[in-house]
Amino acid sequence: MKVMIFANNDIGLYKFRKELIEELVKSNDVYICLPKGDYIQDLKSLGAKFIPCDLLDRHGTNPLKELKLISWYKSILKKYKPDIAFTYTIKPNVYAGMACASFNIPYVANITGLGTAVENPGLMQFLTVNLYRYGLRKAQKVFFQNTENRDFMVKKGVVKKNYDMLPGSGVNLNNYTVSEYPNGDTVDFVFVSRIMKEKGIDQYLEAAKEIRKRHPETRFHICGFCEQDYQAELEKLVQQGIVIYHGLVSDMTPIYRIASCIIHPTYYPEGLSNVLLESCASGRPIITTNRSGCREVVDNGINGYIVNQKDSEDLIDKIGTFLTLSMQERKNMGLAGRRKVEQEFDRKIVIEKYMKELDVTKKQNALIDK
Repeated sequence: MKVMIFANNDIGLYKFRKELIEELVKSNDVYICLPKGDYIQDLKSLGAKFIPCDLLDRHGTNPLKELKLISWYKSILKKYKPDIAFTYTIKPNVYAGMACASFNIPYVANITGLGTAVENPGLMQFLTVNLYRYGLRKAQKVFFQNTENRDFMVKKGVVKKNYDMLPGSGVNLNNYTVSEYPNGDTVDFVFVSRIMKEKGIDQYLEAAKEIRKRHPETRFHICGFCEQDYQAELEKLVQQGIVIYHGLVSDMTPIYRIASCIIHPTYYPEGLSNVLLESCASGRPIITTNRSGCREVVDNGINGYIVNQKDSEDLIDKIGTFLTLSMQERKNMGLAGRRKVEQEFDRKIVIEKYMKELDVTKKQNALIDK
C-alpha cells in the first residue's frame, strides 16, 4: 500500500512519529509531505520518500496562499494516488483532509492540540471550527490526545462517531530509561520548553527567585529556545545565579539524569505534553498544571503535583512540599511516574492504533477489488 503523511514540520515528525514510520515502511511505500528541514535526511534514512511542501506556512493567514496549498495537496494526491493518508497539526488536518475528501482517499487526522485560535471564543474560533468541520467531514478516523479537545469537537459537531483517543504521541520507553536518582547536595529543578509566556515561564522564574532565597541548595535549570521577549530577563537572572540556561537542547537524556524534578507550568493549549511523558519515563517526579494535556500524566501526590494555572504562589507551595520529601520519597515518586507511562503511554499503543486503521483500509480495498 501507499501511505502518505502530511505534517507541518520535520522535527516533530521525526521525534514523535519515527517508530510509526519504521513500522509502516516494513510493508508499505511511505511518502512524507512537509516543508524542508534539518531532520529530512533522518526521515529519509528510515525509508520514507520525501515530497517537499514549500507552500505550507505554519502561521500564515493569507486566504490566497491557503487556497494554493489546498490545490497543491490535490495535485500531489492525484500524482501519487496514496491508499491512505495520515495528517498531523491544523493545516495538514484541514487542508490535506479537504484534498483527500475530494478524491475519496481515506485519511486519519491527529489533533495534537487545538491551539489558541480554537480555545479562545471569537471570530477566529468560529472560522477555525468551521474549517475543521469541513476538513474532517470524511475522515476515516480522528484521533484526539486529551478528552477536553475531544469533548469540544464533539459538542461543536466537528466529529460524530469516527473518533478515538491516543495517549498523546506516546513515549519510547527504550529511549527514555530510569537512571539513578541524584543524591548530591543540590536539588535540581528543570523547565523544558520554548521560553514563552503561555508555557508558564513567568511563574517558573518567580518561583525560582523565591525558592532560591529560602533554599540556596536548589538550582533552577531552563532548556529551550528563548523568544526575544525574555532574552534580557533571562540573561539578568543567569548573572544573578538564580537560573542556569542551557539553550535549546537536542538530547535531553543528560539533563533528565541530573534532574530532581521537572516543572512544566504551562497553560498553552497542547494535545498531551511530551516533556511530561519523557520525564516520567526517565523516572523523575513532575510538577505541572491542571490543564488538559498535562493533568492526564499526573496522579497528584503519587508521581508529582498539580498546580493551578498562572498561579506562582501555588507553584512555590508545591515546590516547597516537594523539598520536604525524603530522598527515598522523591525516588519513589519518580518510579511511580515510570510505571504510569509504561501502563498508559507506551508509544507502541499509538502505533497499534494506526496500524489498525491501515488494516481497515486494506479490507475496504479488498472488497472493492472483488
